[in-house]
Amino acid sequence: MQTGLNQWCFPEGTPLEDVFSWTKEAGMDVVELNVGEPGSVGLTTETTAEEATAIKQLADRFDIRLRSLSTALLWKTPLSANDENIREKGKEVVRKMLTLADVMEMETILVVPGVVTKDVSYRDCYERAQTALRELAPYAERANISIGVENVWNRFLLSPMEMAAFIDGCESPFVGAYFDVGNVLQFGYPEQWIEILNERILKVHVKDFKTSTGNITGFTNLLSGDVDWEKVANALREIGYDSTIVAELSPYDTSAKALAIDTAHHMDVIFSH
Repeated sequence: MQTGLNQWCFPEGTPLEDVFSWTKEAGMDVVELNVGEPGSVGLTTETTAEEATAIKQLADRFDIRLRSLSTALLWKTPLSANDENIREKGKEVVRKMLTLADVMEMETILVVPGVVTKDVSYRDCYERAQTALRELAPYAERANISIGVENVWNRFLLSPMEMAAFIDGCESPFVGAYFDVGNVLQFGYPEQWIEILNERILKVHVKDFKTSTGNITGFTNLLSGDVDWEKVANALREIGYDSTIVAELSPYDTSAKALAIDTAHHMDVIFSH
């Protein structure tokens, strides 16, 4: 298992050269980049193949592996939206991610599958998201890039058995799970999710969560919350997981580099036994 950081672990606007160098100096080998709006630092929906190649070459200079790609754009253009035009924009985002991941020789893109709201029913979210992923799967297959469906706070896929069934219903070996350990702690136990999702897990995000807080402000740094990390690490070993462990944390206010150093140490404590 290779450890690393998501680009969001650094303050918005941090140059990629700093992201790569600080991650490497901390002793980690992987950075997960994000696709943002035009004008964002790094990859955007307007990034060309040539620009993406240059970013990969920059990462190579620091001996940093780019193995997966994430985005927050699908919260704005969910694959489950009532408006078909919005759903199509969401699919465009996914196709752009697949194109960039292909150019940069990555393995997996992270996809938030949909969002249940007052106006978007659970049933509609399920059917629209699954339909969209079935449609996108051939693009993923042609690029040889997997789509990792992430469990997030979207009022959707609230149990591991349901998430497993949803992924299996996409009927493609190129659709799996991007499992986020901290995101399930409010309503479940991550080690149980890992056992059930099993070989469907393509990539793993880590952060901690304080259940006593019980809301979005409860997310915290590794070893600072209520995740049973020994059980999580053992569960990942038991299913034979051997890909990346990427931390997705809020940046420190005073030292971006310090977060990388602290997180690398926490990863060692959790996963090196």
